[in-house]
Amino acid sequence: QVQLDESGGGLVQAGGSLKLSCAASGRTFRSSAWFRQAPGKEREFIAGINWNDDTTYYEGTVKGRCTISRDNAKNTVYLQMNSLKIEDTAVYYCAAAAQIPSPSQARGSWFYDYWGQGTQVTVSS
Repeated sequence: QVQLDESGGGLVQAGGSLKLSCAASGRTFRSSAWFRQAPGKEREFIAGINWNDDTTYYEGTVKGRCTISRDNAKNTVYLQMNSLKIEDTAVYYCAAAAQIPSPSQARGSWFYDYWGQGTQVTVSS
């Protein structure tokens, strides 16, 4: 059974940092990504990474504040988030796919075959 288990969410003050983890089991993937969904808003792309060459993609508002990385041995993807803002408050989801995306495909939730259950990130003032 394929499973993506996210962890690392929580409550943090504005300006603080969090590191999210997404551990995959059941198979290996060729690309992974993080999305987030705030209340009343659509799910949006945050960052993506290709497992074959570490190509990364970032959404504009988090670029420079977030870093996506992976650990092959642990089959785990991470999202390091720094300088967190109140508007970063959302449920964060990791996603994975069996294919390598184009840069535009990487940003589409439709591209990814597997999803985690989500982890809440709340940024307070």
